[in-house]
Amino acid sequence: MSLVLDREPTRTIPAPLIAVEDLSVTYSGRHGVVPAVARVSLALAPGQSLGVVGESGCGKSTLALAIMAYLAENAEITSGRVRFKGSDMASMSPEELRQVRGGGMAMVFQEPGAALNPSMRIVDQLVEAAVYHREIDEGTARREAGEMLRDVGLPDVERILGSYPHQLSGGQQQRAVIAMALLGHPSLLLLDEPTTNLDVTVEASVVELIGHLRRRHGTGLIYISHNLGLIAQVCDRVAVMYAGEIVEEGPIDAVFAAPKHPYTAGLLRCIPQPHTDKTERKLRPIRGQVDQLLTRLPGCGFAARCDHAVAGRCDQGELPLVDVDAGARHLSRCIRWMEIADATETPDDQADAGGVRDEVLLTVRDLDKFYPVEESGLASLFGGRPRRVVKANQRLSFRVRRGQTLAIVGESGCGKSTFAKVLMGLEQATAGSIELAGLDLATLAVDKRDSVLLRSLQIVFQNPDETLNPCYSIGTQIGRVIRKFGIARARGQVQQEIKRLLALTRLPATLAARRPHQLSGGQKQRVAIARAFAGRPSTVVADEPVSSLDVSVRAAIIELLVDLQTSEGTTLLMISHDLGLVRYMADRVVVMYLGQIMESGTTAEVFAPPYHPYTEALLSAVPVADPALRRRRIVLEGEIPSAMAPPSGCPFHTRCHRKLGAACETQKPPEQRMADGSHRITCHIPAAELAQMGDIFGKPGGRRDDT
Repeated sequence: MSLVLDREPTRTIPAPLIAVEDLSVTYSGRHGVVPAVARVSLALAPGQSLGVVGESGCGKSTLALAIMAYLAENAEITSGRVRFKGSDMASMSPEELRQVRGGGMAMVFQEPGAALNPSMRIVDQLVEAAVYHREIDEGTARREAGEMLRDVGLPDVERILGSYPHQLSGGQQQRAVIAMALLGHPSLLLLDEPTTNLDVTVEASVVELIGHLRRRHGTGLIYISHNLGLIAQVCDRVAVMYAGEIVEEGPIDAVFAAPKHPYTAGLLRCIPQPHTDKTERKLRPIRGQVDQLLTRLPGCGFAARCDHAVAGRCDQGELPLVDVDAGARHLSRCIRWMEIADATETPDDQADAGGVRDEVLLTVRDLDKFYPVEESGLASLFGGRPRRVVKANQRLSFRVRRGQTLAIVGESGCGKSTFAKVLMGLEQATAGSIELAGLDLATLAVDKRDSVLLRSLQIVFQNPDETLNPCYSIGTQIGRVIRKFGIARARGQVQQEIKRLLALTRLPATLAARRPHQLSGGQKQRVAIARAFAGRPSTVVADEPVSSLDVSVRAAIIELLVDLQTSEGTTLLMISHDLGLVRYMADRVVVMYLGQIMESGTTAEVFAPPYHPYTEALLSAVPVADPALRRRRIVLEGEIPSAMAPPSGCPFHTRCHRKLGAACETQKPPEQRMADGSHRITCHIPAAELAQMGDIFGKPGGRRDDT
């Protein structure tokens, strides 16, 4: 077990490591010149960390690329400059820039596959970076490459060094990219959404690594993310960008506790908080979306979406950043900041309690799903060894009540999506049953299901681009479902139902004539939801429905699903690794690890002690957008074992921070019912000892991350 350390306090030094001075950047395209960054100024001292947040299209990544002097050919710096250790980046020669990039500063991109050469082994790429930027010999570079991979928490270093990128998982690739960036011993590290596609546990270990290396080497950090919880955990200061401008900047504690710009407050209202759920506090998405304008309008760029904008004041002239707290250097680009009450909660935020019926709709009993592994070579010809299988699901048993939201959570590879495929008829179970409305679906393939069953069970996938046909309009695709399931037949009735569904998902009726490529990511996901609800299903499976969306769009989709479930009486099965989302939306939770259920119960039971040790680690890794909240931090070490050769005994014992000993390694753990009977934990640790666990989330105050 390893623990995340606290942030260091902000330090002020005469000469900043990086200084951005009144920087403006534009992009030229076929539609004209688009202003991407406008009048941005910021400074970063050695060892300091700055978070840059905002929705997609706000200019965050362009700012990072401008700092690296790595802008695209159609980009132009129209004003201002970037100084690195006092030197103007624009005046550097190509050779000087090559030395600075990687040696003086380095960048870690969101997609590690784009930064790694697929035709080179990891060791060759790491050695090349160290030799080029530090002029050391290859033997020293190779030794340091191995040490750096150990520092980033990668097991089996020799295997990793000898591997090609495609032979590594996403988390392993991202850690290798971070190691490559750090081998140049940069003074400044820029990270552009480095953990977006990672499991929450891998994300926690990467964040821990970044904080540790920052303290060890005095590296300055600029961390770009739409995840405000991560920024609260990692950074000293935060800069909030909107439409290319910094609209608020200041110390993490001050900005998160008392935002002084309506956009910052709006972002914070989009995030579920610990100890709150859909019955206690509604998320309030920011209305509208970021507009990419060819000409920058006078006044506040956020005015069109702001509930506090006043005509004649907020739309006049160029608004400056005003210091709202000279002692802490807390800046806001809002002329009404003193007039606007600092209220992230309003009476409208209070949610309706809703209710769950007692009727059991779905029953899963002892479900197994095994995949046979095809042998190769002589073993396949002569049958030299028993046929191996991947045990994706093992002995799954749970029930779902009508109108309830059940969340299935766990890391990638734990079997969540496999269960969804079996439920939807895309795969057939090896053993066990899934009963829905008197039918056993476990071995009933999708092409054997009648229209009534198909209508009653629908799914919303993570990526709508993979499920929407690019050749047909939105109205045509929704209308096809309406006709197929007999909701309406006549042209006029179908059109009315399409309009109703678009209105239900808060989309304008004009979108019915558009094709998918003409919609934003959030709009496409709403269309996917509208299509799933078009047949008026009794059950909808939502497989990571908001994982790749901006914070405001996420909030809108989450509230849409909650409202649809309430109004339509739909049962929702949600598959997710985002425990903050699960805490907010779910009525019951099933925690899976390596194809098996580790814990199940109501959301209140699962999110409060006693915990299964795996659940405890998952909860401790959840980023929380509240710097004052105390919590215990547990970062899991090692990788998930192979489902083809799972550990004996408890499947979690190889990574468990509460392992008892030989019993965990050799004996299957028992399922223990906690005091109320509905909360079940599969673990060797006695129930009485589990009951002594402390809460992961404590009260505000004291250290942010307790050991």
